[in-house]
Amino acid sequence: CLIAQLLQGLNHRAFQKNKTETRRSQFDNLDRPAMRPLPAQPYEYAEWLNARVNIDYHIEVDRHYYSVPFQLARTQLDVRLPGMAAALEEQHLQPVTQSLSFEDRFGLIVDREVSHRDNQRLGRLLKGARLKHNACVEDIDYRSGRGLDKAVLASLIGCEWIRQAQNLILTGFTGCGKTWLACALGNQACRQGQSVLYVRTSRLLEEMKLAHADGSFRKRLMQIARFDLLILDDFGVATLTQSERQDLLELIDDRTTKSTIITSQIPVKAWHEVIGEPTLADAILDRIVHGAHVIKLTGETM
Repeated sequence: CLIAQLLQGLNHRAFQKNKTETRRSQFDNLDRPAMRPLPAQPYEYAEWLNARVNIDYHIEVDRHYYSVPFQLARTQLDVRLPGMAAALEEQHLQPVTQSLSFEDRFGLIVDREVSHRDNQRLGRLLKGARLKHNACVEDIDYRSGRGLDKAVLASLIGCEWIRQAQNLILTGFTGCGKTWLACALGNQACRQGQSVLYVRTSRLLEEMKLAHADGSFRKRLMQIARFDLLILDDFGVATLTQSERQDLLELIDDRTTKSTIITSQIPVKAWHEVIGEPTLADAILDRIVHGAHVIKLTGETM
């Protein structure tokens, strides 16, 4: 307690040359604005080793030999084993595993490493997706009157439509669950290793407007084009301006080999009026609607 009082007095004592400044004021003015929050994920130490797979499809790491798929024989691999290290430590702490054969123990370690990598990748994908709802396909409500066909949803849950670069359109009144369903399918795509981005359409178009101003428009288009699945929420809330129509066309045109989910309160047949300009509307809708899956949600507000 005494040290804390002395430290506080030292930090608030004025400098000799500049009586208006203290260590505390210098920290608040210079250091604090540059501080950043700690990473969301704890730091994980791991070593990368480069190893060559022998003809007997084994690699040597620290004088220990590990088998890999035989197809990798005579190739160079980068080896990172954080999950394996944790599993090995757990085996040392559990005497029951000492009675297992080397092959069984090593199989458990490899399974742990695979699970560790899958969980790390899923965490990164979900964080980058920025989904509005923490929804998953297991919780979909198939009650009658909602307009959901289990056979159709089953095919969408398989995510083959994403691998085939098809689009999905969800329409219905406010509160019927369009956004929630879109997020559930986005979550499922992440679980299958697909990159996803959720964004409200109006906010994205505003970002595009700002990107024109600072010269980052093309860079932003390229970033969005890389996502396997783009979720555009609340399309058609207001009639598009000329610049927004052009930006939307550029965005959709860059994603002809990727998939997009669009949610809207407006029926698809009325989208021409929302877009506003017949020529651009035809071009945009031809790229979105052609070959797309369309689900019209009905029923009471959720």
